[in-house]
Amino acid sequence: MGPDLSTTDLPIHTGLEARIADTVAPTLADMGYELVRVAVLGRERPTVQVMADRADGAMIAVEDCEAISRALGAVLDVNDPIPGAWTLEVSSAGIDRPLTRRRDWNRFAGHLARAETNLPIDGRRRFSGIALGAEGDTVRMRLDDGQEVALPFSDIRRAKLVLTDALIAATAVPPPPN
Repeated sequence: MGPDLSTTDLPIHTGLEARIADTVAPTLADMGYELVRVAVLGRERPTVQVMADRADGAMIAVEDCEAISRALGAVLDVNDPIPGAWTLEVSSAGIDRPLTRRRDWNRFAGHLARAETNLPIDGRRRFSGIALGAEGDTVRMRLDDGQEVALPFSDIRRAKLVLTDALIAATAVPPPPN
């Protein structure tokens, strides 16, 4: 059996984004959410983007984002990781979500994805194909030409699902029973 991903499978952040992720992840977990990604955009009045999922796997609603925003706004005000004025933006990962954790690669195995690595692998940094899952420190993809590639998880600069009819069908909320 592999490691317990609930405690070890966090998105990789660096610098200020890592400090913010370390600050907000415990609050999110206490509220029943999981951190998908933190991004800090802009310089004059930066926007702190926090992307979250519900831990129970249900779709995240506007009310969830509002509750997260209130809680994280208070936590960030107390910890003050960003000097000066900033804006907090909370969102769900969406259907064509970023793949930031190993569990994302496993959950969405079989779906079309794109990935970019920090360093070239076999002479290239951009990959497009079917996500085949993650194991240990590696994620696997079957590229458009049929070749399989193993990418070091820690070297993935960015990765995301590609919006397809199959992905929409797989993530659709079932209609309520009559």
